[in-house]
Amino acid sequence: MYFTSRYASPFGEILLAGEKEALTGLWFEGQKYFGAGLGPEYEEGTLPVLEEAKRWLDLYFQGRDPGFTPKLLFRTTPFREAVWNELLKIPYGQTVTYGEIAERAAGGKSRSRLLSRAVGNAVGHNPVSLIVPCHRVVGADGGLTGYAGGIRIKEALLMLERGNHY
Repeated sequence: MYFTSRYASPFGEILLAGEKEALTGLWFEGQKYFGAGLGPEYEEGTLPVLEEAKRWLDLYFQGRDPGFTPKLLFRTTPFREAVWNELLKIPYGQTVTYGEIAERAAGGKSRSRLLSRAVGNAVGHNPVSLIVPCHRVVGADGGLTGYAGGIRIKEALLMLERGNHY
């Protein structure tokens, strides 16, 4: 059984989802793939991990590095999980390219365009936005590229992390 809870962020409402002791989803209302992976049986409620995620979000939207990660549960392929685990290693306020993530996910063995595209697909389907910081992934030239929550929100999140006002 999944439980969901809502959080009012400066960029719109966020839906959080959790199961037992782990966070399974965090989506901006209306974002691409909203609710993807959320099981058919869920109800509005609370879990300790949902409250912990809200505390994380409170700190984050104050412009602070929360310094912790709620327990996460990914139900996905091994490749996507590897990519999402690489995203968790991107330091607060910094960015990396899709190619860098592809190289890391492949153990430094390949930088093929095909692998970079697969990484882009995995990044785009990240079910735990913000906490798994897919917004910190940029194009090869450093430019902002796709973000399920929209480029405007991606830009604002990066500005927030760099100490700028959004």
